[in-house]
Amino acid sequence: MKASVMAVASMKKKSLFVDGVTCRLKVKQLPFMGIICTVMLFIVYRTTDYQYQLTEMESKSDPFYSSKDSDVDITRLNSLPRGIIQERSDLELKPLWSTSSSKSKASVSSSRNLLAMAVGIKQKSNVDALVQKFLSENFTIVLFHYDGHVDGWWDLEWSKEATHIVANNQTKWWFAKRFLHPSVVSIYDYIFLWDEDLGVKNFKPGRYLKIVKSEGLEISQPALDRNSTDIHHRITIRSKRKRFHRRVYDSRGSTKCSDESEGPPCSGFVEGMAPVFSRSAWHCAWHLIQNDLVHGWGMDMKLGYCAQGDRTKKVGVVDSEYIVHQGIQTLGGPSLKKRSNLEQSPKKHVVDVRSEIRRQSMYELQIFKDRWERAVEEDKNWVDPVEAISRRRKRRKQIRKLKVKLR
Repeated sequence: MKASVMAVASMKKKSLFVDGVTCRLKVKQLPFMGIICTVMLFIVYRTTDYQYQLTEMESKSDPFYSSKDSDVDITRLNSLPRGIIQERSDLELKPLWSTSSSKSKASVSSSRNLLAMAVGIKQKSNVDALVQKFLSENFTIVLFHYDGHVDGWWDLEWSKEATHIVANNQTKWWFAKRFLHPSVVSIYDYIFLWDEDLGVKNFKPGRYLKIVKSEGLEISQPALDRNSTDIHHRITIRSKRKRFHRRVYDSRGSTKCSDESEGPPCSGFVEGMAPVFSRSAWHCAWHLIQNDLVHGWGMDMKLGYCAQGDRTKKVGVVDSEYIVHQGIQTLGGPSLKKRSNLEQSPKKHVVDVRSEIRRQSMYELQIFKDRWERAVEEDKNWVDPVEAISRRRKRRKQIRKLKVKLR
């Protein structure tokens, strides 16, 4: 009897001991569980906040097709039946009367692209050779005549099929802002906004666009032959071993380009002489062009914001289809230097036009930079998509490095 009582007592003690240990363990686990819950809540919060910021960024970076930014203000057109409103246009020439050839052209439903150039009569032969390359690829041609000499082009067979716009001493950016509104060029898949002094012996538009489409480039340019007269940025130089490239590596000079370089002029950059825009990219770029700043200096550094995504992936230079930049400066007339001729009157002042144009370009560059900085500061709701993508890319790199270390 005593033995059984002692056994029961012993079992009770053991039970109490086990319960006590379990209780102490649970008490010790409470702070640990609290930490785990706090960490999980923080992760959920950060994930939710990141998704919200990403949604905001995407809505701001692609506002073109939202109803808030529609090109047509319906409230101002209430006097018209909605079905009659035509908000888009194009630069296609229309016949005054229907013919069999015009009907056959209208029935062709293929992709269309646009070549627009500011031209002068002195570059007529070069422009002719350039345009001939594009005509066979179903391009619409628009010539912006900055010297007023339109009549001198009519002897070219294709000239009557092109659209001619005249304004004396205006740049291609001035013309583009006024005549290439997104609603006007909405039918074109790609817009080539080129200078007149480009050699295209080794360039075919069709092959070029195949590369651009296959690589998803929203903003691009053909590479420059190394024999070009004017090469300002190393990223534009042709690489013989590549089909295309998105960045350049360079340790020379003040600008160092490496894998860490995520912006112009090392990556996400094309120059202003021969840019090619997708429809969506041009919709953005047109709004970036300042109405009163006609030279466009500094804008090439910001075109990456119009790349419809990561500029290091959506902006590139095509190497296999390359051009020669001849560097012929014709806008504004030839450079006029002061003569040392004794017969010249000392009172007569001769203006160096090219120097004045360069001075104006530098002045506009500073204005553009100031406007960008002011706009960023004033727009409190603006989320910089470039910085957001850069931060996301760095986080991915850190996660990959951490995974490697854990292995």
